[in-house]
Amino acid sequence: MQVEQRGSVRFKTFASFPAGRIVHAVFDRIGGVSPAPYNSLNMSIGTGDTIENVRENQHRAFQAIGLPLASMARAWQVHGNRTVPVYGQSYNPTKKADALITATPGVALFMSFADCVPILLYDPVQHVIGIAHAGWRGTVSGICQDVVTKMGLYFHCHPTDILAAIGPSISAKNYPVGAEVADAVMRAFPEQNELLPVHNGKAHFDLWDANVNALRRCGVKTIQLSQLCTASCTDQYFSHRAEAGNTGRFGTV
Repeated sequence: MQVEQRGSVRFKTFASFPAGRIVHAVFDRIGGVSPAPYNSLNMSIGTGDTIENVRENQHRAFQAIGLPLASMARAWQVHGNRTVPVYGQSYNPTKKADALITATPGVALFMSFADCVPILLYDPVQHVIGIAHAGWRGTVSGICQDVVTKMGLYFHCHPTDILAAIGPSISAKNYPVGAEVADAVMRAFPEQNELLPVHNGKAHFDLWDANVNALRRCGVKTIQLSQLCTASCTDQYFSHRAEAGNTGRFGTV
């Protein structure tokens, strides 16, 4: 990933997305106004931080990438597998969804994260963008399949044209899981035993490879992986697991 800094705000972009055609960013946690434990660029009001802090942080982030805050389209993330098409900037943020897609210029799709997998998608042929939030529940219930299918259904995208990028999220070595999650993974990916490596007698879930596998199943061929672990880089990113749930959320546009 490429690192950029504008003022106090730092963010990363993917080299696989063509410069000049779309704006995208995965923001670090620095450069905001929120106090500990949300310090400092917390982008979610669902954490315990104040609305005023979050709004100022969002304003700084959008200003850093040259977009008006009014362009933001967001959803109520619920760890599911629902994809919603966005046709304008007046999108209702209380609608429950874990993926958003649009072909409308000027709309900035936004989601926030703290270990779950940010997935960005771009079809340069139809000029369609998408963003998905893939925790373990979304991953095993098919959020990748749903967002790729809906890009085709609503905007005529072909999977082989879609460019995908997987942002910073928790790595397998820092993500031990219990029997419920392990069983769900085995049901969703019956041929991929390597998605549950065992360390010190405990199964760990490889969210990165699971989502790469899911995208490839759908026909997506170009996938860039950040390979940045949120739980190992709490100086850069919020991590729900590493910080025992008492933390903020970093934004992705």
